[in-house]
Amino acid sequence: MSSIKKRPNGMYRARYRDDAGKEHSRHFKYRDKTQTGELTAQGWLDSVTSAMVTNTYVDPKTAKMTVGEWCGVWLKGYEVNRASTVRQARTHVKHIVAAFGTRTLASVRPSEVKAWIVKLKASGLADSTVYALHARLSHVFSDAVHDGLIPRSPVSRRTSPRAGKQRPYVATTAQVWALHDAMPEGMKPVILLGAFAGLRVAEIAALRVSDVDFMRGIITPAIQYPAEPLKTEMSKTPIPIPADLALELNRVPANWGSPTLVVGAFGRPIAPYTIETAFRVARETIEGLPEGFRIHDLRHYFASLLIASGLDVKVVQNRLRHASAKTTLDTYSHMWPDKDESARAAIGNIMAARADSLRTVPASSQ
Repeated sequence: MSSIKKRPNGMYRARYRDDAGKEHSRHFKYRDKTQTGELTAQGWLDSVTSAMVTNTYVDPKTAKMTVGEWCGVWLKGYEVNRASTVRQARTHVKHIVAAFGTRTLASVRPSEVKAWIVKLKASGLADSTVYALHARLSHVFSDAVHDGLIPRSPVSRRTSPRAGKQRPYVATTAQVWALHDAMPEGMKPVILLGAFAGLRVAEIAALRVSDVDFMRGIITPAIQYPAEPLKTEMSKTPIPIPADLALELNRVPANWGSPTLVVGAFGRPIAPYTIETAFRVARETIEGLPEGFRIHDLRHYFASLLIASGLDVKVVQNRLRHASAKTTLDTYSHMWPDKDESARAAIGNIMAARADSLRTVPASSQ
């Protein structure tokens, strides 16, 4: 419902009600189209009607919201997630606000998003970090669209940087044992749990003695440091371990009486940061390990052992506790044996069998 009415001062007041019944109005010097191209009362109402029909209408007042204001609102709603997830989002949002905070949501253009990505890369950030920041910006703007604050998002695949796919570094077995020997006594299980059970560092720091069935040889991760839920439901999958590994892991609780498997100098539980600090010191003593080698890279060694043993992708996914087999394939597909020769050999066997059968057919029957 809309109308135009001439006011006593000669101005024209155009008004309409949106779908929520809220009235909006503006005053114009002219009612209809002018030669100067100036916006008129009728032209404004026509543009509003067109936006409503095409589902691109935005409340004029909310359209003035800045990116910084919306990020504050968005983060409040995002706090339903885990604390670690929210912390990561806050870090990303700081970059977004620094670049676009004072701009209105509707004013940000795709070309500006592309320019931001270029600037982030030039600042020295890793490709994976730049990709994550772009994904966060997309999330923020998509939710703004969903809330009706803007008609469409300026962030899309066209503005997306490359993900920077990681090629995992796999240590040798000798390097793994050298790392184990170089770690402080109470932290030696870090290497065992990473390389032979595939645990992540936050899971290693929080792994309790009660989470390990030493008799049956089963590790059942329950929490990650400090006492938060695991990354996914799949992360709760029990991990079978051999008796020798269970016996080695049992040495620490027996010696220290700690509730956790990994302990500090005084037999107390320690944070991932402390573990990583000790790991970096140990890493420097191992020949051939790159400077960026991480505790997480021990999972790659674990994966390589499973794949070399002939296990299929579903089993490897289960042991690594990936939420999707796609994640397993995206990361480790290059580690599986080349199937080209296997396929060629399979067809070759059929052709050879055919040739043999023809050679054995009696001459009288040919």
